[in-house]
Amino acid sequence: MAPTTQTLAAEKKTNEDLAAALEKYDQQTAPQVYTLNGLLKKAKQKPLELRWPLAPARIEAPAYIHPAAGESGWEPLFANPALTDANFPAGIWSIVNGELTATEDQCIWSKNTYKDFVLDLEFKNAPGTNSGVIVRCSETDNWIPNSIEIQIADDHATQWANAPANWQCGAIFGRLAASKHNVKKAGAWNRYTITCKGREIWIALNGEMVNYINLNRWVSPTHNPDGSAIPSWLSKPAASLQPEGYIGLQGKHAGAPVWFRNVRVRRL
Repeated sequence: MAPTTQTLAAEKKTNEDLAAALEKYDQQTAPQVYTLNGLLKKAKQKPLELRWPLAPARIEAPAYIHPAAGESGWEPLFANPALTDANFPAGIWSIVNGELTATEDQCIWSKNTYKDFVLDLEFKNAPGTNSGVIVRCSETDNWIPNSIEIQIADDHATQWANAPANWQCGAIFGRLAASKHNVKKAGAWNRYTITCKGREIWIALNGEMVNYINLNRWVSPTHNPDGSAIPSWLSKPAASLQPEGYIGLQGKHAGAPVWFRNVRVRRL
């Protein structure tokens, strides 16, 4: 994706101050609001013209962490208990006592595509669970390089506690770690609220906003903006992915099951 040229205006007096502000933005340690438009508004020198891949002038977090139970506009992602409104290999996924789970490492997909939306759900890990919520998927038969995965993992298990931070729960898998560990121990229910709007994604986990990403900044297929390596199987730059796609849930990956309930979506 070709970068666009934006003039950033503001109240910083030196190029060094501007660089420091942009570095703070680059760190992306938490979804905060940064007003970048006008960083040189009162500067004595001419405003800098920076090349940035479609960077937004303002990043605004969602108005809530988790939506209220009675909020209007929501619909179940999979409304039919027989899962006739979902796509998945036969015999793998089922709903029992309101809980959705899989017997194999296969994904379940929405039949509809979604562009701007909020996804709200609960999930429960087993010891060692490694799963995920998949958004912006353009090819369900080849989803790994053609989507974004919000990681689900039992970070209390040794293998995931010692894994790279961007492989742990709340991470944009392989690309951006969560700002904190907030997943509960195996056997307890967790809540995710995932907001996808344009090229931006916000992730709330158990009452706290733990991640934010602007996909336009992920222009390399091999390295993240902080220089860390991207797993080779994520072979497409996140910035090149389609802004609309299917929503999916990963099944019994790495030998440990995962359970989902109250999976609902609201288009924006």
